[in-house]
Amino acid sequence: MGHRAKGGRTLSTIFSKIISGELPATIVYQDDLVTAFRDIHPVAPVHILIVPNAEIPTVNDLTEGDERAAGRMFLAARKIAEQEGIAESGYRLIVNCNRDGGQEVYHLHMHLVGGRRMGPIVARPSD
Repeated sequence: MGHRAKGGRTLSTIFSKIISGELPATIVYQDDLVTAFRDIHPVAPVHILIVPNAEIPTVNDLTEGDERAAGRMFLAARKIAEQEGIAESGYRLIVNCNRDGGQEVYHLHMHLVGGRRMGPIVARPSD
């Protein structure tokens, strides 16, 4: 698998180490562009992280050259939802970007969550 870091950096995120097999994870899907594994702190019965194999820090760092990997993340989500038995009932895909967006690991990733009815995405501010 070709792992690349933007700007020639060494692959360093925890997700890169999972993708390379250096750290353990329950991988549910992997191909030449993306890897998906179970979140170790799930917020729903099904909580899977879908990560490009290339180390791309945030959505803001995506380039036109990343189109295939970004698109593959969505196709992988569809396949995984079917595999997990939640495609019909529904699921949520979440991508956070930078600190105010709630991003904690600076390696682009998509959360696939489901297995129960999801509440509001963002709570409305109280008056």
